[in-house]
Amino acid sequence: MQTRTLGNNGPKVSSLGLGCMGMSAFYGAYDDAESIATIHHALDRGLNLLDTADMYGPHTNEVLVGKAIKGRREQAFIATKFGIVRDPANPAARGINGRPDYVHAACDASLQRLGIDTIDLYYQHRVDPAVPIEETVGAMAELVAAGKVRYLGLSEASGATLERACKVHPIAALQSEFSLWTRDPQTNGMLAACRKLGVSLVAYSPLGRGFLTGAIRSPDDFEADDYRRTSPRFMGDNFARNLQLVEQVKSLAADKGCSPAQLALAWVLAQGEDVLAIPGTRKRSRLDENLGALDVQLSAAELAAIDAVFPPDAAAGNRYADAMMHMVNM
Repeated sequence: MQTRTLGNNGPKVSSLGLGCMGMSAFYGAYDDAESIATIHHALDRGLNLLDTADMYGPHTNEVLVGKAIKGRREQAFIATKFGIVRDPANPAARGINGRPDYVHAACDASLQRLGIDTIDLYYQHRVDPAVPIEETVGAMAELVAAGKVRYLGLSEASGATLERACKVHPIAALQSEFSLWTRDPQTNGMLAACRKLGVSLVAYSPLGRGFLTGAIRSPDDFEADDYRRTSPRFMGDNFARNLQLVEQVKSLAADKGCSPAQLALAWVLAQGEDVLAIPGTRKRSRLDENLGALDVQLSAAELAAIDAVFPPDAAAGNRYADAMMHMVNM
C-alpha cells in the first residue's frame, strides 16, 4: 500500500483512505453487513485511513466503524469529526458548535461510540463563526494532552483560519472537498496555506459524489432520500452540462486504459505528496476499483490534457445548496 506522511512529522497513512459516510447516511439505502465487509477488505489490503464523523447518521456511522474495527484496532487509523450539530427530530436542520465544553463532550461521545481509547485524527468539521478558532483548537489541544486524541485537523477552513489555528497547536490535516470539479483549494489559497504550514490536504468527495465515475446518467438514478437530488450540480441544466464534462473524462480514461474513477483519483493524488484522498464506497468491488488508481501514473502531458478538459471553473452549479455553502469558512 502506498503511504503518505500526515502533516510535517505525523504518521504514514495510506494515500487513499475510505470515506465511510455513505455507509450510514445521505446516499439512500445501505447494508451494514456489506459496509463492514468493505471496511474489513480495506484493512486486508493495507488501507488504514478510515474517515467518519459524529453527524453521519447522526452517530450511527461511528458505531458502524467501531464494530468493523473491533479486534483490528492496530490496523486502522481513525479520523472522526465534531462541530456540525444535527437534530434527530429535524434531519434537515444544521448547526455549528465550536465551544470548548462541547469539544470535550463530543470527543468523549465519539470515543464511546467507536469503542476506542484514542482518536487518531480529530477534525473540527466546520468552523464556528461565533467562537474564535483559538478557543476551539485550544480545547482540542487539551484532548491531545489528555491522551484522547493523537493529531488535530480542520475541515473546510480558510488559509487564514488555518494559520491562526496552527499558532495554538500543530494541525496535521485540513480536509476539503477537492476533485476535478471542485478545485477551490487551488484557487482560494487553501492549498498554498497548507504547504506553507506543513499541513496535509485530505480530499473528500474526490469522485464528485460519484458523478466523476461516469456511472450516473440521470437524476432519476438516485433514490428518493438521496442527498444529491437537492445538490445544485445534480439538478436541471447543471446536470446536463456536467454530464458533458464527464463524457470527456471517460474518453481520457479510455485512452489511458483505466476507469474514469481511477483517472479522477489519480489526478487528485498527482497534485502533490501532501495530498490524500478519501473516496467513499459501500462495496468491496468499488473499493478495489478505487485502489487501482494507485497504479495510474499521469504524465505532465496527460495532466495538461485533463486540465484542458476540466479547468477550475468548469463545473456548473455550486457544490452545496446555499445553507451548506454558508457553513464553509472562506
